[in-house]
Amino acid sequence: MLPYIAMDGWTALADPTRRSIFELVAARPRAVSEIAARVPVSRPAVSQHLKLLKSAHLVLDHAEGTRRIYCVNSDGLAKLPAHLDLLWSKALTTFKALVDEEA
Repeated sequence: MLPYIAMDGWTALADPTRRSIFELVAARPRAVSEIAARVPVSRPAVSQHLKLLKSAHLVLDHAEGTRRIYCVNSDGLAKLPAHLDLLWSKALTTFKALVDEEA
């Protein structure tokens, strides 16, 4: 069983199983049992992966009877490209500083 820890979206999606689970949820909202039927891990493992995706703000869940339905958290997903933009901007700034030093 995976430990429950909060993580960022990139770290959460780095795991191939979690990425597969996220892709299923991104296609349409799904229950844990439906996801577990489509990935090569147990239902409890799927639940743990979903908890980590939720802690990374990539998925949301709600109850429908006795089932939990998971869907994409569009706000959390929108932060991923913004994070890349920030990293890219810092990399370009560093590159410019190195070029200016050599000139």
